[in-house]
Amino acid sequence: MGITGHRGLSARVEQMVRDALDKELQQYEATELCGVSCIADGPDAWFAEAVLDGGGLIEVVVPAEQYRDGLPESHRATYDRLLARAGEVHHTGMRESTSQAHMAGSEILVGLVDRLVAVWDGQPARGYGGTADVVTYARRTGVPVDVVWPEGATRD
Repeated sequence: MGITGHRGLSARVEQMVRDALDKELQQYEATELCGVSCIADGPDAWFAEAVLDGGGLIEVVVPAEQYRDGLPESHRATYDRLLARAGEVHHTGMRESTSQAHMAGSEILVGLVDRLVAVWDGQPARGYGGTADVVTYARRTGVPVDVVWPEGATRD
């Protein structure tokens, strides 16, 4: 199972999304669950943490060699911790952390999973490679998408 989702959510929405992800994952036998994530700040990392906390395994897709450098400094320790716990790490082979690299990483992720969880408000992507683009790609390739967007949640 893979994850995609909006970054930069408020603390209030973060708790709502974390609760919704926990509920989503409870449908599955945790010890048989493998979560695939790019482990960016936000839903990517929250999902990976929830999978690990439940006894599952994670695989990480690294969109670019410089990907970590483009993440918020406050998230880098979490990124490093999750990357170290990954059973497998997949790379796009791209160097610069661009929107094209992010989409390439998402395409690899979608190709690895049999289901995608999308923390998505249903709106178009705000830039190439955004959550809506990943959802569209997954649906086009036949990967089922479970949209998680708690009632009352908003994006800034």
